[in-house]
Amino acid sequence: MARTFTPKVVTGNALIEGDVIYQTADDGWTRDLAEAELLTDEAHANLRLLIAEGQPEEIVGAYLADAVASDDGPEPTHFREDFRRTGPSNYFHGKQAELS
Repeated sequence: MARTFTPKVVTGNALIEGDVIYQTADDGWTRDLAEAELLTDEAHANLRLLIAEGQPEEIVGAYLADAVASDDGPEPTHFREDFRRTGPSNYFHGKQAELS
């Protein structure tokens, strides 16, 4: 039996800074998951991933991450993705410092 496709976002890390980034619907990149394009079609998701992989000057380690729609944009469904979006965990800097 075929598996059901679950919504995804394209994510990876910014080449220079190493920050977690997400692909937007206008072919850009954002550090805010709420601004990411939520992909609900498997073929379209795979195409968007190929586009990301073709931008080695912008992103490394591109992959599709499970997400769900919310009133505030896509939200992660897995702990790993929720943890990644908070920023570095080794000490207080990056996104963590900017939000305080």
